[in-house]
Amino acid sequence: MANEQDIVRDDGRAKWSDLWLKEDYWAIWVGFFFIIVAGIIMMNGRADIESKLASYNQVIAAEKAKPIQTIELIQAQAAKKSVAGSALPAAKTLIGYLATPAKWSGNPVDSFVKHANEGAKPAAAEAKAAAAAALEAAKTAQASAAAESFANADLNKAAETAIAAWQKADKASSAAAAKVGSDKNLIPGLIILGLGLGVITSVGMAVMGFNVASYFIGFIGVWILCLLANFLGGYGPASKYGLNAEIWSIIIGMVVSNTIGTPKWIKPAVQVEYFIKSGLVLLGAEVLFNKILAIGIPGIFVAWVVTPIVLISTYVFGQKVLKMESKTLNITISADMSVCGTSAAIAVAAACRAKKEELTLSVGLSMVFTAIMMVLMPAFIKAVGMPEILGGAWIGGTIDATGSVAAAGAFIGPKALQVAATIKMIQNVLIGVSAFCVAIYFATKVEAHEEGTTVGPMEIWNRFPKFVLGFLAASIILSTISGNLGSELGNALISNGVNKVTVPLRGWFFALAFVSIGLATNFKELAKYFKGGKPIILYVCGQSLNLCLTLLMAWIMFYKVFPEITASI
Repeated sequence: MANEQDIVRDDGRAKWSDLWLKEDYWAIWVGFFFIIVAGIIMMNGRADIESKLASYNQVIAAEKAKPIQTIELIQAQAAKKSVAGSALPAAKTLIGYLATPAKWSGNPVDSFVKHANEGAKPAAAEAKAAAAAALEAAKTAQASAAAESFANADLNKAAETAIAAWQKADKASSAAAAKVGSDKNLIPGLIILGLGLGVITSVGMAVMGFNVASYFIGFIGVWILCLLANFLGGYGPASKYGLNAEIWSIIIGMVVSNTIGTPKWIKPAVQVEYFIKSGLVLLGAEVLFNKILAIGIPGIFVAWVVTPIVLISTYVFGQKVLKMESKTLNITISADMSVCGTSAAIAVAAACRAKKEELTLSVGLSMVFTAIMMVLMPAFIKAVGMPEILGGAWIGGTIDATGSVAAAGAFIGPKALQVAATIKMIQNVLIGVSAFCVAIYFATKVEAHEEGTTVGPMEIWNRFPKFVLGFLAASIILSTISGNLGSELGNALISNGVNKVTVPLRGWFFALAFVSIGLATNFKELAKYFKGGKPIILYVCGQSLNLCLTLLMAWIMFYKVFPEITASI
């Protein structure tokens, strides 16, 4: 019997049971399990990292007082950049198990097993020796300048020239060493990772009342398809055209489900929402307020002003102009296209109680257009000579998937990548806001009007996707910790520590979800939603509005209202 303090819902069950019986909450528990594990590893290495940072800062402060950039200053700055929680022994081991199949173009085996390039070793050894000789020459020149207390302009210039030559040689040595590579065998790690994720997610399935044995066996099948998708996504020539692992995941799943049919033994593990909601909780750990503030008000205007305008306008267009029969399909596509793709689609679909087929259709449209945009937008930006920061802001506010945003931004340049990724992060905050607003609107306006009933606050709470609370909690907690640690230590332990664990894990959960979406998709069931081509028209028109408004807002904010922020990036 429930405790008298338990609040009982309309269906008679105490709400506290949801904490263990609903996948929304288990997505939170799974996500936070990994966040906590990563956090413990980082905090155990905090003292060592803090000591290293203090030591390097001391050297940097002393060397900066000298009139030239000394060898010690350059080495200390480089060493400081390498200080990260991800370099801790325990973190390196864990992160090693999270690696995805490598990029490949010739030999498919290179995706999983790669050997050092023996032919490149002589050149690497020669470059290393040259760098060592250049360093000795630089030290000699610097010592001569130091002997004169850096008061001799000629000796200072000679030291600077020798140091620059050493830096060039050192860079060449690093490039030569990278060509050699190292022996890697990802197969054992991928097997352990698959089994580990299967066991951890099985705990939730067991408590929720599912057959654990059936789920685990099916999970192995989904995992194998997931690895195949990542393998194909790593094929260089195809990946250049947007055929990444996410798209391959859906394609492979759809091919299986619409040819031989999804095998019965795999079906228990086709848990689309369980996987993607767990991934979204992990995504929350990446949304750090200090990164949002790095771009500041311009980025907030681009993400938080344009997005709701586009979402509402697209939904109204779908209802008033296209006269779409399904309001839930309309709002899911509108949110998918305007907010941040799949993540927003999942949250909003749960809030408005969209059908499984409607969510699948929305995600499919998003994937196709994301692949097209991540190829065409960078090409267009470069062709017209658009400023790098403006191009990055445009990409960050329009391309849906976070990974695709980073890839497109990187194609333009480092500043574009930074701005694009940050604006997408700011936009991700709207996942929870969008879900909450849609839950209220559909409960109080759409369904209440259609059914003629009055909806109270409890119904809004019941339909609100609870995993969003995990997403927000992860963001707030890690942002607070990062802020309290300070910029340098917070960056080392959170951005370059915890996030180095959560980001690849989030990618794997999304990949599992996309394979599951494909396996659960039946073309015959989807056909009726494409009647008249309305979903495609809705997406194209909405995205066209999004492209225009985002570009205009980015130009106004970054170049007219806040040019000083743009200049500082």
